[in-house]
Amino acid sequence: MGNIVAIVGRPNVGKSTLFNRMTETRAAIVNETAGTTRDRQYGKVEWGKTEFSIIDTGGWVVNSEDIFEDEINKQVTIAMEEADVILFVVDIINGVTDLDDEVAKILRRSPKPVVLVANKADNFELHYGAAEFYSLGLGDPIPVSSMSGSGTGDLLDEVLSKFTKDDAPEEIEDLPRFAVVGRPNAGKSSIINAFMGEDRYIVTDIAGTTRDSIYTKYNKFGFDFYLVDTAGIRKKGKVTEDIEYYSVIRSIRAIENSDVCILMVDATRGIESQDLNIYHLIQKNKKGLVVCINKWDLVEDKSQKAIKEFENAIYERFAPFTDFPIIFTSALTKQRIFKVLETAKEVYDNRKRQVPTAKLNEYMLSLIENYPPPAHKGKYVKIKYVSQLKESFVPSFIFFCNLPQWIKEPYKRFLENKIRANWNFTGTPINIFMREK
Repeated sequence: MGNIVAIVGRPNVGKSTLFNRMTETRAAIVNETAGTTRDRQYGKVEWGKTEFSIIDTGGWVVNSEDIFEDEINKQVTIAMEEADVILFVVDIINGVTDLDDEVAKILRRSPKPVVLVANKADNFELHYGAAEFYSLGLGDPIPVSSMSGSGTGDLLDEVLSKFTKDDAPEEIEDLPRFAVVGRPNAGKSSIINAFMGEDRYIVTDIAGTTRDSIYTKYNKFGFDFYLVDTAGIRKKGKVTEDIEYYSVIRSIRAIENSDVCILMVDATRGIESQDLNIYHLIQKNKKGLVVCINKWDLVEDKSQKAIKEFENAIYERFAPFTDFPIIFTSALTKQRIFKVLETAKEVYDNRKRQVPTAKLNEYMLSLIENYPPPAHKGKYVKIKYVSQLKESFVPSFIFFCNLPQWIKEPYKRFLENKIRANWNFTGTPINIFMREK
C-alpha cells in the first residue's frame, strides 16, 4: 500500500502525456467525480489488483531562472528521495542526449529502482532505436508510445515488479488514523507536540507499512487513535525553495495512510494555493476532513463577525464540499486543541455511520417523489429504491433507477445534500451511485 512512482526526464520527452495515459485508465473507470484533473501532477493508477500513486516531478519544479540542468537535477533529487520507483523517460526519436547522460549518471547511484522508458515509439520500426539507450547503464529500455498507449501494459508490469513487498507489516490495531497536514509553518509540529503534551502516555512509535509513515499511538483523556506522521522533516540546509514540493509529496503519504486529515491553515495568512493543493489531495483520496485555523492567538480581530467571514471564505474556496468542521486554535496557548481531537473522532465515526435501509427509503423516496430528477428527452427517470453499501471505505449510497446514465451531477449533489441534512456525515465525503435495477 502507498507506493509512489515518480516520472523524471528532460523537457519534451512526453512525461505529461505518459502521466495522463497512466492515470486516465483509472480516471475513466473509477473516478465519477467531475474536475479531478485539475491537479495534473498527482494521480492514481490501478493495474491488476495494485493501486499506486504517480507524480510528474516536472510538474512540481517551477522553471525558475535556472538553466534546464538545475531544474532536472531538482526533479531527480526529489524523485530519488521520496519515490519508491523512478520512471526515467527518454525520447526514442532524438536518441541519447547529453542531458539524458547527466540524469543517468545520478540515477545509477540511486538506491531506488529505475525503469527506463523509451517514449515516442509510435510505430514498430522505431522500437529498434531503443537499443541505443543501453548505453545509459540502467538496464532494458521499455519502448512505449504514450500517444497511442502501446507498450504501457509491459511498462506497468515492470513497475509492479519493482515494488518491494512489505515485509510482514507490523500489526496495527483497528483504531482511527489521523494525519495532520498543511503547508510548511502552518503549525503542524506544534499542534502535534501540544497533543502529546507530557510524553507519559504515548505508546511507542510503530513504523508504518510504508517506509516512512510513522504511526504514533495516542491514548490520553479518553482518546485512542494513531497519529500518522511522515518521518524525517528535511534538514534545514537542503531546503531552500523546494520545501513546498517536499511538503506536498510528504502530505501525499500521510493522507493516503490516514482516515481523517486535520488540515492546518495559518490564520495570519489565510487560504493559499498550497492549502488548496493539499485539500484537493484529501478530496481525491476521499478522506475525512477537519480544518484547523491555527495561530488564532495572533489575530487581532476575534469578533464573531471576523470568525464568520473567515469561515465563509474557506467554504467558498473549498466548494462544492462544504460540510466539514472548522476550528479556530492556537497550538501555542493550547486553545481548543482537544476540540480538534474530539472533532476528528466525530468525523471518523461519521465515516462509519450506517443508515438503516428502511429509514433511508422512507425519507429519500418521498423526497424524490416531490423533487424528481429532470426528465431527459421526454423520458422520466424513476428511482425505486436506495441502500447504503455495507463496510465501504466512504459512506456510499446506491440509488436504483431505470435510466441511471441520465442523472447528472447537480441532482446527485441535491441527493447528497438531503442525506447530509438528515444524517450526520459532517467532514466525510459521500459517494452517490446510480445503478440500474
